[in-house]
Amino acid sequence: MAKNCNFIEKLRETGLRPTKQRVKICEVLYKREKTFHFTINELVKKISEENNEKISLATVYNTVHAFKKKGYLKEITLNNDSTYFDTNTSHHHHFYDKTTKELIDLNDEDVEKIQINKILPGKKISSVEILVKVDNE
Repeated sequence: MAKNCNFIEKLRETGLRPTKQRVKICEVLYKREKTFHFTINELVKKISEENNEKISLATVYNTVHAFKKKGYLKEITLNNDSTYFDTNTSHHHHFYDKTTKELIDLNDEDVEKIQINKILPGKKISSVEILVKVDNE
């Protein structure tokens, strides 16, 4: 979803009903200068802080997954118990700081060309995205 688009119109265009809660979630996600990485619990907290409103965890969860299904968000699974979402849906790489639990974009120019030597019969590689996990020294 574009940063300055009319959220109500954009939601309608894609078949999502523009409820008050969905519009508020759009504002928190897309009225930002930079890419936004978040967990669903972090988003609930951010909505409360930025809009002084409470939207139920279930509503946020369902909305985030609806946005992901429509292609507005990218899901990044770190392990079995940690899933982040990213407002930048293009193919790109990430650093994950295990100490601060922060997901940070890693630019393509910071990664040399990746060579994949294994081919799966009947499969085609659609993208390669690296997740680099870092700790404090």
